[in-house]
Amino acid sequence: MAGAELTTVVVIDDHPAIVSGVEAWCAAADPPLRVVDSGATPAVAWTEPGRSAEVVLFDLQLTKELPAYVDLRRLVDAGRQVIVYSMREDRDSILTCLDLGAFAYLAKTEGPRHLVHAIHAAGRNLPYTPPAMVRAISTDTRPDRPRPTPREVDVLVNWFACESKEMVARKLGLSVRTVNSYIDRVRIRYANAGRPASTKAALVARAIQDGLIRLDEL
Repeated sequence: MAGAELTTVVVIDDHPAIVSGVEAWCAAADPPLRVVDSGATPAVAWTEPGRSAEVVLFDLQLTKELPAYVDLRRLVDAGRQVIVYSMREDRDSILTCLDLGAFAYLAKTEGPRHLVHAIHAAGRNLPYTPPAMVRAISTDTRPDRPRPTPREVDVLVNWFACESKEMVARKLGLSVRTVNSYIDRVRIRYANAGRPASTKAALVARAIQDGLIRLDEL
């Protein structure tokens, strides 16, 4: 790995043992991950070197009172790739974090393998769905989910399976501009529903969550 650029991580967690464990797992990963800073409050992600970290590992329950949804939204709105890392495994908490735009939700009981895979995926803007997240998504029956048209779904599914929008356009006999238009319409639907999906990975998570595509189709 000499000379290779490592994915950088800032850890927001108020338990020193958790931070030490994450640092050890990241250092032992293949390829390694680099924890550049850590702290007990979100402030560590807004000052250097945490501000420049590619991935934010975020403990949802930073106090004994309410989950830190406001801080999560602020990080997501700033364009950060946030992995929620929490002891909470209830469906409502997971779906709320995904609706706010978290890249992924990882339970602390899921171990180093899922943590490392999630961070690598976030650093490369690739989708990753840990087990707790899969369980929450597969049992989501909320009636207010956006309903893309069949053509929009067709474009989305092909985009998820292709390396570029140009390939989708050739496959479906459309212009790249039209492909972009369909994808933008779906993004707008999710944004209007309060469930932003600004990246391809986030849109994949939304599509799985809403039953537009199955995990085994990716």
